[in-house]
Amino acid sequence: MRAVEVQTLEGVAGIRVVDRGEPDDDGEHVIVEVVSSAVSFPDLLQSKGLYQHRREPPFIAGIEMAGVVRSAPAHTQWRSGDRVCAWTTGALAETVACVPKWVLPLPDELSFDEGAALTLNYQTSLFALSRRARLAAGETVLVLGASGGIGTSSIQVAKAMRASMVIGLVSTRDKVGIVDQAGADHAVVVSDTWRDEVLELTHGHGVDVVCDPVGGDRFHDAVRVLARYGRLAVIGFAAGEIPEIKVNRILLRNISIVGAAWGEAIVDEPLLARALHDELIPMIVDGGLRPPIGRSLPLEQAPDGYRLLDERRAVGKVVIKVRAEA
Repeated sequence: MRAVEVQTLEGVAGIRVVDRGEPDDDGEHVIVEVVSSAVSFPDLLQSKGLYQHRREPPFIAGIEMAGVVRSAPAHTQWRSGDRVCAWTTGALAETVACVPKWVLPLPDELSFDEGAALTLNYQTSLFALSRRARLAAGETVLVLGASGGIGTSSIQVAKAMRASMVIGLVSTRDKVGIVDQAGADHAVVVSDTWRDEVLELTHGHGVDVVCDPVGGDRFHDAVRVLARYGRLAVIGFAAGEIPEIKVNRILLRNISIVGAAWGEAIVDEPLLARALHDELIPMIVDGGLRPPIGRSLPLEQAPDGYRLLDERRAVGKVVIKVRAEA
């Protein structure tokens, strides 16, 4: 089978499309014929040896995909032909053996490309907003890095949770369109005055919740636009810099900084991934959740997908079309 292999920990330079043997059907895993896989920020970090769970090369890349079940253990709900999406290692390959608990039903409303873009981003956003930031209906939300995969999913999830206003922050004006497409009420472009713009939009109140997958200086600016009793959910550090904060700012302003590490949470709580997925299904059926696909590339161009993320040119989700749909 064809697969995307990280051969050296050099990022894009170390990635190749190769031929590998198919996984064995050991009777314990769900064997999935992959149609689409996604490229995410953790993938990029893994290709450089910078992710918290370091993998030694060579290894098959990818952690999320969508496809069709070929075979499954009898004790599971899965049958041959079922449309599924999954969180799994080695997702950028034509055939993948998945742990049954990480396999989830792909709603008919979504394409395989959209299904590949669903698991990591939308579960992370829902986990951050509902479990960690405790977003309530009628509250306001600011999303940093709003044009990326986590950004667009956070916008859509916040709207589906009935936030009264969702503001998307983007680095350049050419990224405003994808934020509008995702459903944000307002898009704000980073400038010397962007904090003033956010405060003006909220009539001086500030935002109740911030989703931050970026880190760096944006974190400190976002803290300044939090309302009293506001919550900032730390999701990641796409900017490359892990920020620090003096806790007296948290105390004196009565704000909360919370971590939202979905990947760690589902390891400790095996039923959490399915519970979050079940909460996402009605949002998908209602039409509020549709993963925006920025680029859909053939398998041979998978390194280009990594390059888009590495150069911060990705808008929406980057998806790799592994095989043609039946």
